[in-house]
Amino acid sequence: MSIDINEIKKAENLVYKKSSVLTDKVMHYCPGCSHGAVNRIMAEVIEELDLQEETIGVTPVGCSVLLYNYIDIDWQEAAHGRAPALATAIKRLRPDKYVVTYQGDGDLAAIGTAETIHACNRGENIIMIFINNGIYGMTGGQMAPTTLEGMKSSTSPFGRDVARDGNPLNMTQIVASLPGTSYVTRQSVHTAAAARKMKRSLKKAFENQKNNKGTSFIEVVSTCSSGWKMTPAQSNKWMVENMFPSYPLGDLKDE
Repeated sequence: MSIDINEIKKAENLVYKKSSVLTDKVMHYCPGCSHGAVNRIMAEVIEELDLQEETIGVTPVGCSVLLYNYIDIDWQEAAHGRAPALATAIKRLRPDKYVVTYQGDGDLAAIGTAETIHACNRGENIIMIFINNGIYGMTGGQMAPTTLEGMKSSTSPFGRDVARDGNPLNMTQIVASLPGTSYVTRQSVHTAAAARKMKRSLKKAFENQKNNKGTSFIEVVSTCSSGWKMTPAQSNKWMVENMFPSYPLGDLKDE
């Protein structure tokens, strides 16, 4: 048997390889958007746990609507905000499968508030990934329930006024208080270290679902360069300085 020395050297120098669960489709996300990094982490976790044939994803309306183009697992589209309800049905009909929802803040924390809270309260044995960039990313950068006080958006050009618009809604804190959630965490992907922590959290969530522990809820505090009208570098800096104080990273609940 002949040995190709060049191939051995390539293997030794390999730093990163695209997950086989990721397709070759070009992602539609804006430059600097956190969605692409989260998508990559999801694909890597599914591949490393060997769950490609066992995972069913649910996405509703929003920037995640085309996720079925990028991660090669079974997907089901849901109406706006209804992903937890659809995921509940899928998991109850197919308890042998791993079921994951992927939702933005304009979806999960606005039109989908009821579905989110009741699924978590019942302790549905699913994973919920919550992308929080503080605005409606896909539809024009409007103010969302998660928009910070004073934060500008296309519908709050002078900043969110709490007296008029109410307080930002901290969904992750709310679901952590519900008896059906077993694991509630807030992560980010703005640095390599943060991405590694996010990956560990997602692996833990899959393990919890395997052990029928109830709902695992992962918020990812994210950027929206287009909606925030910033460069990717400016967005990361703004997120750290403004989003993290209101939405601090770390585990809120781990049972």
